[in-house]
Amino acid sequence: MNKYYYDLHVHSCLSPCGDDDSTPNNIAGMATLCGLNVVALTDHNTTRNCPGFFEAAKRHGIVPIAGMELTTMEDIHVIFLFENLETALEFDKDLQSKRILIDNRVDVYGEQMIMNGNDEVIGTEKHLLSNATTVSVDDCPKLAEKYNAVCYPAHIDRQANGIIATLGTFPDIKGFKVFELNDGSKEEELRKNYPLGDRKCVVSSDAHYLWNMRDENKYFLIDDEPYSSDLVRRKIFELLR
Repeated sequence: MNKYYYDLHVHSCLSPCGDDDSTPNNIAGMATLCGLNVVALTDHNTTRNCPGFFEAAKRHGIVPIAGMELTTMEDIHVIFLFENLETALEFDKDLQSKRILIDNRVDVYGEQMIMNGNDEVIGTEKHLLSNATTVSVDDCPKLAEKYNAVCYPAHIDRQANGIIATLGTFPDIKGFKVFELNDGSKEEELRKNYPLGDRKCVVSSDAHYLWNMRDENKYFLIDDEPYSSDLVRRKIFELLR
């Protein structure tokens, strides 16, 4: 059994308010400096920088996970993690019909850049990515199941876009078997005050800037023999499920 330090909530330069320096290569490089082994790229309402991140992660020896931070119609943030890159990109295409398209203000939010594995800009997203979709929070688990993904509410300990702050409680949605904290020290208090049950807790950075990424802290304990990144990724999904 080996420890795999993780950060399962990181944004790239494709996300609104994501720093232009948060390129696929820079994220992978910073993960190495932070002592992380596993990183999920979770841009707002898109997975289109995940291919470039997978290439960069391989060069840096990081196990990558393709993800997304989806904004529900209630303005709640929900993390989606996918077992393989191809499925994540299929989900991205499906979500386009569920987005509410508002022109991005480049002067406020930046270019929303799509990059390849060499940090070359291959496109931009002209519509704002962070606004609400037409997906309800109740429908998220069913949508995740369709794509063999895992989903869970993001940063429930925060006011902005947290499920507790928005709804006043943690709803009994059976498909949510995990919740995310931004500050792990709040877990005990939240478990006392809200019906979190036996759901697993993950702690991640929600980094929009490279310096927000977490130094090695939280980890999964994984039997990784015979080693492969695919095996580690699969074991992590088993733990999250």
